[in-house]
This record gives sequence, structure tokens and C-alpha cells, in this order.
Amino acid sequence: MKDSFGREIDYLRISVTDRCNLRCVYCMPEEGVEPISHADVLSYEETVRLVRIFAELGIKDVRLTGGEPLVRRGIESLVSEIKAMPGIETVSITTNGILLPEKLPALIEGGLDAVNISLDTLDAGKFDRITRRTGLPVVLEAIDLCLDAGLNTKINVVAMKGINDDEFVSLAELAKDRNLAVRFIEYMPIGRNDFEKYVPGQEIRGQLETVFGTMKTDTTLRGHGPAMYLRPEGFAGSIGFISAMTCAFCDKCNRVRLTADGFLKLCLQYDIGTSLRDVIRDGALDNEIKDVIMKAVEKKPKEHTFNDYLDAKNIEEKSMNKIGG
Repeated sequence: MKDSFGREIDYLRISVTDRCNLRCVYCMPEEGVEPISHADVLSYEETVRLVRIFAELGIKDVRLTGGEPLVRRGIESLVSEIKAMPGIETVSITTNGILLPEKLPALIEGGLDAVNISLDTLDAGKFDRITRRTGLPVVLEAIDLCLDAGLNTKINVVAMKGINDDEFVSLAELAKDRNLAVRFIEYMPIGRNDFEKYVPGQEIRGQLETVFGTMKTDTTLRGHGPAMYLRPEGFAGSIGFISAMTCAFCDKCNRVRLTADGFLKLCLQYDIGTSLRDVIRDGALDNEIKDVIMKAVEKKPKEHTFNDYLDAKNIEEKSMNKIGG
């Protein structure tokens, strides 16, 4: 399946819930948000049907996100059903890790291939302040369990000026003796315009190379997204950079997103797309749903414009928990 710019769309990110057991400062307010009603959220049956249709259109890789995907009951069965689907090559999850130790065995049994664990600090007090909850030891345990199980494991660090910019070296060192990737993500003003927290990826790289020396390109396949991976000398793992603010990678974008309420979202920055939930619940046949998807994908924007955020049109105003990480 190609968009109007000839990009092959083979990666689908599915938010299975907007609910979360943390309250990260860059994702939602401390008091939480009004959750989507149960009736408006896609059922697993609807999700599986849509994934099957997407697979027939060329989607190969599926990532389950939230909110926090592990808070939704039965997520293990959903992983199993998707992984068994013809055409689907990998199923992965993005999680905060809090529930991972208890759910990991069943997820692996269901065929889970990879996991991204969000971790912005190694300081317990700072973790509590960023997430407005406790749980750093559990997240660190989850990382080790994933590695012990042989999962493709990545750590997602949202780089924030004045918050965790003093920890980039210590966070990177998680990959020194472990075969995982620590990925530094430039802070993006999704649903807000707080640019002052943003730290350029090149600045982070400079800090790391001052300590570790020049880092060479790591060609190990770590995932299907836009990260650039480097490896310091002597590291077992690698360091990734997702630099949406400073190094646009839109010409290689291969993804679309499905929100928890069934909205097919074409680009993280914009609110354009179409409701597949409404199409399904109106009784559409599979071929009719395919037609809706293909027509929507043709309207996928050429690129995001985070740096022109205030002047751009159709800007997404929902918080990340409503969109899907």
C-alpha cells in the first residue's frame, strides 16, 4: 500500500486504550483526563478484523500502544491473534513497564517480538515527579526480564531540558553491557506548545561523544521506525536518536496510526484521517473498508512541520494518551 508520495505503508501502530497507570508530565495532566467511553473504544474483535484488512493491504508490522496497553484486560490474547495472522511479521508493544513483569510470560507465549519501555530517568525521586507515581525498580526489573527472554528491547527516553538533561550519559550506559537500544527522543509539542523543553538530538550526541568517543553507525535491525542508531566503542547495545524536530524523516515514513476509538490517523502532528470505527459499525464489507483505508492513505501529509507549529493548519490538539504513543 503506497501513499500519494510513493511511500510504502507497512507499519501500523494501534492504541488499544487511552487509559494509563502513570501520569507523565508530557502526556496528561496530574488529575488525568476524561477517558473514552467503553462503547466508543474498538472491541478486540473489531481491532482484529481491521488488522486482517490492513495485512491484506500490505501492513507487516504492528505495534500496540496506549495510554498504557497493558492496563487493558486480555491484551495477551490480542497479541496472539495478531501474530498468528497471515502477512503479519512482527508484533511489538510500547509500555511504561509497570505491569510488564506479571504479563510478560503470556505475551511471549502469544508471540510478542519486541518491546519498547519508556524510561526518562534513573533517579527514583525524579521518576516519581515525572510520572507522578512510583515504580522505577519495577521498570528496571522489566528491562532485565525482557532481555533474559531474548526480546528485541528498546528504551525510550524523552529528552527534556531542565528535567533529565543531566542524565543522558547514565541513561546511555544502560546499553553498555546489554544488547538493547537506548533511544533519545526529541521532545515534540503534541497537543501543546511548550517548546522550551526541547533538546536537539545533535546536542545529546555531542554530550555522549564527549564521554564515550566517536560513535559509529549501528546497522543492527532494531525496529521499523525512524531512529538512527549509533554504537560507542565497547558497547554491547546501541544508542538511538529520534529527531523529529531537527532531522525530518518524513520522506521515509512508513506508518499510520489507529487510535483507541478507531480513528485512522495519518500523521502524528495533524488531526486529519477518518473513523474506521464508524465504517465498521455502519456495516461495511471488508472491500468497502479497504477502499476507505486506501483513500485515506492517499491524503497522508508529505511532512510534519513541528517547528512551524503555531502557523500550521489542522494541528492535533489531543494529548498523547488519546493519540497513542
